[in-house]
Amino acid sequence: MYNFPIGIITDSFRTNVADAIKKAAKCGANGVQMYATKGELAPANMTPEKIAQVKTLLSDNGLKVSAICGDLGHGFGNADLNPELIESSKRILMLAKELGTNIVTTHIGVVPTSKDHERYKIMQAACFELAEFADSMDAHFAVETGPETPEVLKGFLDALGSKGVAVNYDPANLVMVTNSDPVKGVYTLKDYIVHTHAKDGVHNFYVDPEIIYKVVPHIIDDPNAPVGNSYEELPLGEGSVDFVKLLKAYEDIGYTGYLTIEREAGPDPEKDIMTAERYLRSVIAGN
Repeated sequence: MYNFPIGIITDSFRTNVADAIKKAAKCGANGVQMYATKGELAPANMTPEKIAQVKTLLSDNGLKVSAICGDLGHGFGNADLNPELIESSKRILMLAKELGTNIVTTHIGVVPTSKDHERYKIMQAACFELAEFADSMDAHFAVETGPETPEVLKGFLDALGSKGVAVNYDPANLVMVTNSDPVKGVYTLKDYIVHTHAKDGVHNFYVDPEIIYKVVPHIIDDPNAPVGNSYEELPLGEGSVDFVKLLKAYEDIGYTGYLTIEREAGPDPEKDIMTAERYLRSVIAGN
């Protein structure tokens, strides 16, 4: 039997923040992860009064904030965009601290396999600055797994010499995009995992992650290339992620944080989220 708290990403309910928080509580969650990149919770819109309202709403529903999503949609591979993106990320982290969490999850782009790649150097420079700021706040920018293998990501993070930039472990992304073993990946990234997503999916065929994450354009020049979706997100327990082994791996590395349910696809996300919560509870209980 494990003791992992369960979170839910509020955007997965596809409704406003207040209703999503209430739905998360109804599902039996312990916490929520909320987006703070635009809309209701963007730092520019979060006055002291609004922050107090959100904190009261969370408290009234018995929820904590597992993390804040600060993915600005660009990554940090463009040196011209990075100054503005870094400052926006810092503001999101400051807001996260006010809302009671020290974790901001984000995508940093696709880490090149070669350390000599120019984009690798640009991303490292940005992450050095983010890590330094996060360290000063006793906090973490948590890189979501998926765009590269765990081994490549570990090498990138090791070079930073800090856990200010850490890992938001998404096992489904690893399965769907790089066809990596998500259980093995836990042990590879064990020193950096500060938050996790509970998501499932399958890998159908390989497509370069730089195409999937729109780093480079998708140009089909092979008439024999497979057609259709290279991956599919599925409800928890229906994909290739072995959650029984995954939770054992989390326990092995000493992870005690949230398993935060994310559902980005499907016609009835609320139903899938409720099913996922029950499924996770059964795995946690060892049933």
